[in-house]
Amino acid sequence: MISQYGIMDKNNDIKQKQMSLEIEPSLVIACGAIARELQFLKQLNKWRYMKIQCLPAKLHDRPDEIPIAVETAILKYKNIFIAYADCGTGGLLDMILEKYGLTRLPGAHCYEFFSGSENFLTTSRSCLGTFYLTDFLTRHFDRLVKEGLDLIGHPELIKDYFKNYEKLVYLSQIHSTKLQQITRLLTKYLGLGYSYEYTGLTFFEKDIKENIIQWNTNALN
Repeated sequence: MISQYGIMDKNNDIKQKQMSLEIEPSLVIACGAIARELQFLKQLNKWRYMKIQCLPAKLHDRPDEIPIAVETAILKYKNIFIAYADCGTGGLLDMILEKYGLTRLPGAHCYEFFSGSENFLTTSRSCLGTFYLTDFLTRHFDRLVKEGLDLIGHPELIKDYFKNYEKLVYLSQIHSTKLQQITRLLTKYLGLGYSYEYTGLTFFEKDIKENIIQWNTNALN
């Protein structure tokens, strides 16, 4: 059966079951903006040893608070991986992680997880003024962007906040006509150009397997 993310749920999970029994429980501290997709991959791959704790996605409105929030969560667990990119912290998150000898997913932004680093860099370089939306950010745009930036009470701030952007790129994880319609309306609201790219979860799943699973395996050796 193929899921809404376009990933085949295969039955050849004997190896995954064996791995789940061999690997000790661990905590993945993740950004709330990727919670839905990360939980889906955990269920699909039967990563039973993985405990996921997601921090509020609204921290992206105040990236300087991300390192503090992550450090607070770190102190509660022993075996930890950080499912964050730099996410606008300007290297401060990496300083915290280095302090505790921890590792995070590679990349500057969460969007990279979905589109893949190479594709993300190509898109970013082709148009430096690019504003990205994912399924999560589209669903919660009003709360995270309009309310977070006080655009509802002060719509005149839209031009100030988005004056350096030229295009909105919607990176979709599922095929949804409704979400595409919403992003097109948001494009007009922000006064930007529009581009659509279906990513699914292929690159994100690859990142998780190459980094989190490998990290956990190495931790036992």
